[in-house]
Amino acid sequence: MPMITLYGHELSGNVYKVRLLLELLGTEYKFVKIDLIKGEHKQPPYLAINPFGQVPALVEGDETLLDAQAILVYLAKKYGGEDWLPTDAVSLSKVVRWLSTTAGEVRQGPESTRLYHAFKMKTLNIERAETKANVILKQLDDHLAGQEWLEFGRPTIADIAVFPYVALAPDGKISLDPYPNVLAWIDRIKHLPNFVGMRSIEAPSA
Repeated sequence: MPMITLYGHELSGNVYKVRLLLELLGTEYKFVKIDLIKGEHKQPPYLAINPFGQVPALVEGDETLLDAQAILVYLAKKYGGEDWLPTDAVSLSKVVRWLSTTAGEVRQGPESTRLYHAFKMKTLNIERAETKANVILKQLDDHLAGQEWLEFGRPTIADIAVFPYVALAPDGKISLDPYPNVLAWIDRIKHLPNFVGMRSIEAPSA
């Protein structure tokens, strides 16, 4: 079986969610760093892999997969089965809803506030991003009241997609203290078998 190669940067939450799912699935892979600071993602060698010039990209054999959420679907379907990505019509639509939320509200909120503060992307409208961050965090907190996972009473790629930039919200000066259900959910994800962290998302010590 061809080795999976994951291209990305260790500070990217989108790269991290793919790496996290690979680890949770126990799937072997090789990580190739694309230095975003040096602009390697916009240079011809990487553009030949991903013409969009974005990370992550995943290559397995003749297949090249782009976009973090799409890669999660691929990995879950190929290596995780129904546990991580149920395929009946209603369940699949519920997972896709969270993938869409990740690319929409989470990106416009906590991901953008992190880009503004941690990576100095000052062209972003920080007031708008802060408002959107707190709106989606309140919605998540309400949704998680009385349940442990986003859907189905078990972790799926819905949780893995939403998790990184929510957990990284403090990097964008967004406190998670007002959202106890979100904090409890973050802790549950951190205690999944084979969990790995990244900068600002520490793995539990025990």
